[in-house]
Amino acid sequence: MSATLGKAKGILSYFTRHGTAANLVLVILIVAGLAALPRMRAQYFPDVVVDTVRVSVAWKGAGAEDVDNAIVQLLEPTLLAVEGVTESSASSTEGRASISLDFEPGWDMQRAADDVKAAIDAETDLPEGADDPVIRWGGWTDSVTDVVITGPVGLDQLARFADELVARLFARGVTKTSIAGVAASEMIVEVPTLNLIQHDISMAEIASAIAAETDTSPAGNVGNGGARVRAGVEKREASDISAIVLRRNEDGSELTIGDVATVRVNGVDRNEAFFVGNNSSVSVQVARSDQGDSIEIQRIVEEVSAEMGLTLPDGVTLDLFRTRADAIQARLDLLLSNGAMGLGLVVILLFLFLNARTAIWVAAGIPVAMLSAIAMMYLAGLTLNMISLFALIITLGIVVDDAIVVGEHADFRVRRLKEGPIEAAENAARRMFAPVFSSTITTVIAFFGLTVISGRFGDMISDIPFTVIVVLMASLLECFIILPNHLSHSIASTAKSHWYDWPSRQVDKGFRVFRERLFRPLVGWSVKLRYPLLAGIVLLLAMQVSLVITGQVQWRFFNSPEQPLISGNFAMAPAAERADTFAMMRELQRATEAVGKRYEEQYGTNPVAYAVAQIGSNAGRGLSGTDTKEDYQLGGLSIELIDADLRPYSSYAFVEDLQAEVVNHPLAETVSFRRGHFGPGGDAIDVDLYGADSATLKAAAEALKTRLAQFPEVSALEDSLAYDKEELILELTPQGEALGFSIDTLGTTLTHRLGGIEAATYPEGVRTAAVRVELPEGELTADFMDRTQMRASSGVYVPLSDIVSVTRQTGFSTVQRENGLRLVSVSGDLSEDNPARASDIQAAITDEILPTLDEEFGITHRVSGLSEQENQFLSDAMLGLGGVLIGIYLTLAWIFSSWTRPVVVMSVIPFGLIGAIHGHAIWGIPLSMFSVVGLIGMTGIIINDSIVLVSTVDEYAKERGLFPAIIDAATDRLRPVMLTTMTTVLGLAPLLYERSADAQFLKPTVVTLSYGLGFGMVVVLMLVPAILAMQLDVARQMAALRRAVRHPRRAGLVGSAILAAGAFAALWFALTLGQVMVFGALSPLLGGGGIGAALTLFLGGLCVSFALLYVGIAGLMLRRHKAS
Repeated sequence: MSATLGKAKGILSYFTRHGTAANLVLVILIVAGLAALPRMRAQYFPDVVVDTVRVSVAWKGAGAEDVDNAIVQLLEPTLLAVEGVTESSASSTEGRASISLDFEPGWDMQRAADDVKAAIDAETDLPEGADDPVIRWGGWTDSVTDVVITGPVGLDQLARFADELVARLFARGVTKTSIAGVAASEMIVEVPTLNLIQHDISMAEIASAIAAETDTSPAGNVGNGGARVRAGVEKREASDISAIVLRRNEDGSELTIGDVATVRVNGVDRNEAFFVGNNSSVSVQVARSDQGDSIEIQRIVEEVSAEMGLTLPDGVTLDLFRTRADAIQARLDLLLSNGAMGLGLVVILLFLFLNARTAIWVAAGIPVAMLSAIAMMYLAGLTLNMISLFALIITLGIVVDDAIVVGEHADFRVRRLKEGPIEAAENAARRMFAPVFSSTITTVIAFFGLTVISGRFGDMISDIPFTVIVVLMASLLECFIILPNHLSHSIASTAKSHWYDWPSRQVDKGFRVFRERLFRPLVGWSVKLRYPLLAGIVLLLAMQVSLVITGQVQWRFFNSPEQPLISGNFAMAPAAERADTFAMMRELQRATEAVGKRYEEQYGTNPVAYAVAQIGSNAGRGLSGTDTKEDYQLGGLSIELIDADLRPYSSYAFVEDLQAEVVNHPLAETVSFRRGHFGPGGDAIDVDLYGADSATLKAAAEALKTRLAQFPEVSALEDSLAYDKEELILELTPQGEALGFSIDTLGTTLTHRLGGIEAATYPEGVRTAAVRVELPEGELTADFMDRTQMRASSGVYVPLSDIVSVTRQTGFSTVQRENGLRLVSVSGDLSEDNPARASDIQAAITDEILPTLDEEFGITHRVSGLSEQENQFLSDAMLGLGGVLIGIYLTLAWIFSSWTRPVVVMSVIPFGLIGAIHGHAIWGIPLSMFSVVGLIGMTGIIINDSIVLVSTVDEYAKERGLFPAIIDAATDRLRPVMLTTMTTVLGLAPLLYERSADAQFLKPTVVTLSYGLGFGMVVVLMLVPAILAMQLDVARQMAALRRAVRHPRRAGLVGSAILAAGAFAALWFALTLGQVMVFGALSPLLGGGGIGAALTLFLGGLCVSFALLYVGIAGLMLRRHKAS
């Protein structure tokens, strides 16, 4: 051992010769990954950090305009000045102000919340009746499932079952639960106004008496260890409340609450009510905590539900609804199965092109790198989700590229250079260290460029760069620290012929024939015909780009995975009663059943797997502008369809038919259906309208909705501005002032009578019950103001109409502001079944409808939501791509010690677009944000083979001429170039042919990498040798130009030509790119278009003009030479 170690020179040599050290590193990496894997949490998408702080202020009884004037306009300017705030949005509704503050990406949100609190505390002019501001901030987390308890029993009994389920889940560690569909009982003390006057008592006095009697107070212990003393008796029954004494008269009689009021109890169904069919239901909503594992939580919920289901009465069921954890497991299984299949294809390919033992150790790098990456992901707090697993699949083929290059070169040194196994492995690692290291670094730079993308989509894909980078680093470690030692042993065994090497020997024979008889002459011809070859590939690139320009390959920014969830919501008019809302809910249930049966007749299966109806609230995200609606005027329906793979139509189609089937109730104000979305994307249609007054904005919003409703592909149209109830503004008359009334005391008394008083609260199981003092509902009629009597300080009751003057006004229920400007938002959903049609509708909205509305109503608009996030994403992606190209160039310049060699290496990058766009055209899928992610990643991967090829050419050129070196290097590197590309493509191939709807939103990345790298291989093998030859041509021409400049007779001609070229370039720049920068578009004489068309014209014009200039100068100089 010591003799072997004595020969080691450097770290690579040491680990090649020291098997124990190499295996120790191997064991550490594997054990770390295996230890981390079972601890990795599972969820659908990564957590998206929301850089938003929300401030809410309650002001009971205040109208939206009052809230806006007294709270929002006071706080918003102050909060906009808080450090880090980029944007604010505010909403004022009846009794509440809400302000959302967006901070710079990556801002410390705890510090942000503290700064906001400090800014609010400095404001002392908030209304006296307003509550203290509440400040919240948080992240985006997963819902796991809803457990729906339903059956032909009373709601109170269902509520007890729900309480028991929550208790059982809590005992098993599931703590993030909430119950919907039940409320704590509420005791109402109804006191008529006549009784208040007759007994000369106020509602506030009654509330105080109740508060004093419903709670008990501990008074301490009697003696040491004696009895505990408690003052008072808890009064929680209606009879107890009725017996509370309000006053003891001089004659000894008592005035009790029962003498002046009626006590009744509202049951658990007083707010929301849920229904499955005709049966009442209660929903227990289960979510994961910040550190929770969705799949583990789902397993516990299923076990607890099954155990509890055995104890329930006949007919009562516990059904799991909106179970996202099932979707998570299905999608993780999908990616894992495709990843395993891709791994199998990669291993088979390695066994065909390399001897069996070498192939085993090259393939071993895959699990080692993957497990190492999982350990790093665990330490960094990442989870197993759709994005991180997809990133691991991307690296399946890339991770063996380094090992292939080193292993193949070691095999080459044994076969061609006749080196020993240890020397061959060591020299292969040393020889390939620089190109492999540089290719890994360039790939790391490419994926690191994705970190520039900000916003919610940047947060969503942030797992991709981290995962790919740690896998590549682990692969680099495995390739140079672990692999060489094992290669030395596997190569030593190749001296003998083994039966299991028979497939690779046969492939090797055929490959040598192909390489020497076909490929070598082909490379020779590509070098000879280098300029026509370049022109042909440039023409191919132009043809593919034209597919995008002409719309044959569409663009769709983010296509959310097809989801089985649909929500239908409605809001009733102010005149509607609870019975009307109930009737509208039943209509939604009827329509759903009818459409389901129709689909069953047409397709053989009813798509409706489950449906839960509700009144008292909306389903899902709810409707906009319903803050002032009574609870009983809202309702909804949540529908879960069968899995997307089990139906040949999308949820959009079902929504369209459902909308057509529903017959609106005469008092239905808004009916809206929306398809479920997963991920951070906003609405497909989201327009903000800005103007001076709410009436104009409302009219413009209605006009916009009317025009959008003409498109059947548009659904869920809503605006954020709803009409408010009539507002009465009271002002004291001189008589009122003379009687000693003040507007504040009047306001308090009217608030008590109109809104009631919450006298006391007390625990009732897991909920909080309340005792309220209210006027009878029959007194709160339209003539309330005329009938109301108020008590003066002298004890005399006078009509309210005698002491106040009343001004009536109507307005809107909401006042929205953004950065201080009043606005209304119009949102809607757009079917993505036909991308071309969706693009046409979006274009009609931005180019025709909105400009017309601006002119018609005198407003301005901004397209926000998904469109705004798209613009931000593309802007960041362009910035990231620019940084990636600069980083790669500087890295290559350092590696090659040349400013021109990196240009040759990077020349293959734009031609990867040929394969990427063509792949999208073949598969009929639109370009998307995941195509952009793939393109940025491909920028680093596609040049890896180019780096190795160019470095080999430079090495060979030291011993022979450049042209023979180019041909020999391309021929010798054919096997590793083909292997590295084919392993990457085969690793992704199963996902490419995956038909599951769950994988479709990731397919653009798969297509981009598979087809882009596939065509990139052809470019590397054929075009890079040609460009290397062209570089020599350019070097010769530059040398001739330098000689010409130094020649006295030619200096004037060349100098004039250079000045002319510079002047033309400046003029052409002004006519193309300059015009776009100044005016936003090209001149119609140049065909119009934006920055892309301008850049194409500018570069094309320069190439043509310089080519003509070169030919002209060469002709003149040749003529002068002949003349002399």
